[in-house]
Amino acid sequence: MSTLTRPAKAAADSPVRRTSPRRAGRRGAYKGLLFMLPFLIGFLLTYVVPIGYAFNQSLHEKKSSGLGFGPTKVVFTGFANFSAILADGTFWAGMLRTLLFGTAQITVMLGISLLLALLLDGVAARAVRFFRAGLLIPYVIPGVVSTLIWLFLYSPTASPIVDIGDRAGTTVTFFGGLNTYLSLGNLLTWQGIGFNMILISASLQALPRELYEAARLDGAKEWRIAWSIKVPNITGILVLTGMFSLIGRLQLFTEPLFLRYVAPESISTDFTPMLEIFDRAFKTGDYQYAAAESLVLAVVTGILAFVFYRVTNRKVS
Repeated sequence: MSTLTRPAKAAADSPVRRTSPRRAGRRGAYKGLLFMLPFLIGFLLTYVVPIGYAFNQSLHEKKSSGLGFGPTKVVFTGFANFSAILADGTFWAGMLRTLLFGTAQITVMLGISLLLALLLDGVAARAVRFFRAGLLIPYVIPGVVSTLIWLFLYSPTASPIVDIGDRAGTTVTFFGGLNTYLSLGNLLTWQGIGFNMILISASLQALPRELYEAARLDGAKEWRIAWSIKVPNITGILVLTGMFSLIGRLQLFTEPLFLRYVAPESISTDFTPMLEIFDRAFKTGDYQYAAAESLVLAVVTGILAFVFYRVTNRKVS
């Protein structure tokens, strides 16, 4: 009996090591930091370092010695590039043009996405899956590929639409004046309808169905249910998609760049701020001024997105 009770007694007499809450908390923080380390490294390498390098470049400027015929040197000029940008009418004209165009195009795109989501909300589940997949295909296609598809359809020499118009005795033009904005807006809307429709449709699916049943018992029609119950309860996702779309339009680059090959007289090198930055950096070779323009564009985009979110959120609440 004594041999059996000895280990138990020894275990009872041995001191128990307890970890302090502070040490346990530090250990948990270290583990969390290790899990976040890959993301932090990627974030630093792909965001923080490039932004810091661009800011450093923006504080310099290329200058030639003598009368301009000597070798060029990159010298520190402080905020001279930013001062020049504030007085650069071409850059701000492209910013305003893109903002006005984006406002109209985003309104149309989100309106169509909302309408499609409302229509699909009342369809059978199997049909909804089919239509969702079909409408999402334009978003899945890479932007360059979809732009090339529409570039072919807009081409004045190879477009089947232009050919059909010529046979019918009418001239079909996709560029020049308002047609340029309509063609670009059609391309962007075709790309973005499916993705925004999926987000809006998911928000509609999350709403309680009891609200619809109660409204139907009160004699409400489907359009009344959609306008008075569904839309007011998904304003949050509409604000979010609108903000993301606004950020994307201010950074518009790929689509007008490719369309410029077909209509260079309609889409200039300063048509959007990103086109201006690209032309300034890689064609003119003024990397320092282009870096300053990039930072100004980022700041303006952040301010406009913040103002848009606060204003729309205040209206929603």
